Formats: sequence, C-alpha cells, structure tokens
Amino acid sequence: LTAIAETESGRWHAGRSETLAWPWTVMAEGEGRFLPSKAAAVAEVRRLQARGVRNIDVGCMQVNLSHHPDAFASLETAFDPEVNVAYAADFLLALREEAHSWTRAIGQYHSREAIRGNGYRAKVFKVWREARHRANRERLADLEAARAARKPGES
Repeated sequence: LTAIAETESGRWHAGRSETLAWPWTVMAEGEGRFLPSKAAAVAEVRRLQARGVRNIDVGCMQVNLSHHPDAFASLETAFDPEVNVAYAADFLLALREEAHSWTRAIGQYHSREAIRGNGYRAKVFKVWREARHRANRERLADLEAARAARKPGES
C-alpha cells in the first residue's frame, strides 16, 4: 500500500530527502495538483465538479470519485488519510480475491486494461524495491552504529 500511495501521490520532501505520499492530492484533466491542506483539496474538487469534471482522483491513494461513487461519506472524508487508505486496502483486497494474484491486483488497481495496468505495476514494484533497499541500508547503518558503540571486549 505504501508503494501504491507513493506511486499515486508521491511528492518530494526536501527536508527528509525522500518521496512521500501526499494526502491532499487531486488529479483531474491530466493534471496532478498537490494542495497545501485538506480544505484546499476539497475546494479544488468542488471547483472541478462545478465545471462538470467527473473523472477526479483524490487523496493519498488517488481513489477515483467517478468509478467509486460510494467510497466515502463525504468529500471531506475522502481526504482523511486513514479513510482513503482503508478504502484503497479493501479495494485492493477485492481485486486480489478476484484475480488470485497480488501482482495482477496491483496492476488492476490502476486499470483493468492489461497494457496500462502492467506499466503501472512496474512503477509500483520499482518504488517498493527502492523502499526495501532504503530500509536495508538503514538497518545496516543502525547495526554498524551499534557495533561501533560497543566497548572493546564486548560481544
């Protein structure tokens, strides 16, 4: 789910030197928008809807409001990260049960069209591998620091 979130709404965070999922992301008309707050994200979606735009992805998991009209009790709820992720997790689990494969389910999270889903899945797996490598490097650095902190003669 973390790799999907970073693929869907990833935004570079200079202070942490990494890409993080951004909870107030809106995607519509081929343009991603990283809004500064939940209120700004809700207002942006309302502006888009007032103009007749219906194909809108929202939140850190970029749930499509047109394809999932009953996903959230309200637009404000759609931008609650816990609710957005919980819905996405349930959706992904349903895809997994239907496809009998996590790999296929990840592709179908983006699109049921294999060509689009396959490309998306490759992006998600790339993000996932990078996160695993980063975690392994951090664990190794922690282990080396612990070893260096030991007093001579300790094992």
